[in-house]
Amino acid sequence: MATTIKAERREKSGRSKLTELRNGGYVPAVVYGYELDSVPVAVRENDLFMTLRDEGRNAVFQLEVEGKKVNAVLHDYQMDVMKGEFKHADFLAIDMNIEMEAEVNIALTGDDVAPGVKEGGVLSQPFWTVNISAKPSDMPESLEVDVSEMTVGDSLTVGDLKSKWGVNVVDEDDKVLVTITAPRTEQADADAEAADPEAAPDAEAGGGPDEAPQETE
Repeated sequence: MATTIKAERREKSGRSKLTELRNGGYVPAVVYGYELDSVPVAVRENDLFMTLRDEGRNAVFQLEVEGKKVNAVLHDYQMDVMKGEFKHADFLAIDMNIEMEAEVNIALTGDDVAPGVKEGGVLSQPFWTVNISAKPSDMPESLEVDVSEMTVGDSLTVGDLKSKWGVNVVDEDDKVLVTITAPRTEQADADAEAADPEAAPDAEAGGGPDEAPQETE
């Protein structure tokens, strides 16, 4: 369900006007896309923040622009990292009946009871998102990956999971999402050091006592 927030139309202006908007609790933004020319607007930062917090990065916004409601997603944004504030936002107007591609977060479950983890294995998550295609109203906030039965040496790929998710995953089937590998032992560390020629002691790496450094003019 789309969240309605008011988007006040603004005139394109200089830096001082943009600063004034931000100081007043608004985020300068632009809306463009489906059946809409590029329109400069301003939205309340609190409305934007609360919607993303409650509904996730792929939330559908219903922007009310001069009495007209436009369905849109947050396509891009700029943040002031030091202040934790939005500097600018780009909204993409969409057709709710047409599928769109988006990144969706992966949420692991059962990692505290996975046999491989209990045995001391190392749980790794190479990717934190997957790309899927779905209608905006069907776009999930996240996709769960149950690792509760994984043992040391196991891995889960997109191909292993997409049928359980029931969504159209765009990524290749062989994309590895989770692995549990054996813990490194002291012997393994010693073997790795012995196999690395650069790990030899400094005394062996340098010249012998008969090799005096050459003077330069």
